Amino acid sequence: MQVDEAARVAHELRLARDKRERNARLLKHVFLIAMSCVMLYPLFWLLASSFKPENEIFGNLGLWPSEWRIENYTEGWYALPKSFTVFYVNSAIVTVLSVIGNLISCSFAAYAFARLKFTGKTLFFALMMMTLMIPYHVVLIPQYVQFLALGWVDTYLPLVVPRFLASDAFFIFLMVQFFRQLPRELDEAAMIDGCSPYKIYWAIILPLSLPAMGTAAIFSLIWVWEDFLAPLIYLNDIKSYTVPLALRLFLDQEGQSVFGQMFAMSVLSLVPVVIFFVLFQKLIVRGIATSGMK
Repeated sequence: MQVDEAARVAHELRLARDKRERNARLLKHVFLIAMSCVMLYPLFWLLASSFKPENEIFGNLGLWPSEWRIENYTEGWYALPKSFTVFYVNSAIVTVLSVIGNLISCSFAAYAFARLKFTGKTLFFALMMMTLMIPYHVVLIPQYVQFLALGWVDTYLPLVVPRFLASDAFFIFLMVQFFRQLPRELDEAAMIDGCSPYKIYWAIILPLSLPAMGTAAIFSLIWVWEDFLAPLIYLNDIKSYTVPLALRLFLDQEGQSVFGQMFAMSVLSLVPVVIFFVLFQKLIVRGIATSGMK
């Protein structure tokens, strides 16, 4: 009898503990969902406002439009002197070239810092890391003067060429952390087989570094696609404007701003970034988790 009573009490305690754990998980999920809704409200408001009439956007903070105005998308696409197709193509050109440049140049630099031995490696790596602490605005004027002297202003060269020269130290650091975790026995075995450092980089390091490369590609795409300051400084002709600059054209200082069309085009400008992120989000998780960036 005492054994049965003890078993019954233990069972009741276990049920009570399981109930408390379920309630705690439920409260945690409710809290997380509520906080997610609060954080995502501006995005929901942007999406809802892209379908609202002009006089209702700031007069009603609710998400559900009283009148669905799909014309904001069709009219906004052709509202500017140039079709939004031109701006999308311009942003795509700058973004693709920048991503390719970052992956090539930063992976080369990271491979040198992580796997090769040369004089001053520690010093150069420290100097490279110090550039992460320099605000972009500090070097803005010297860069502009230099690009102006080269005749690159009002072209895509100031936006693209630095990417091919390993100017983004963050991606170098990210890849260095990943490359250092790869076994050096792979390099030694390849050297015994007669592989040069370039062959080791191309045939061994790169195939094993897809998570880090994917992470760098995604972050690079997001930053370049959404960059507003650099195109604003170096691009003067509307035919070469990128999407962020085109969105600014919807704002008129004389009070004739068309917010409905601007919000509609803003939603469309987010589509490539969202699609790319959804398709390659697993690479982000793997790349950060295996690069010492926890």
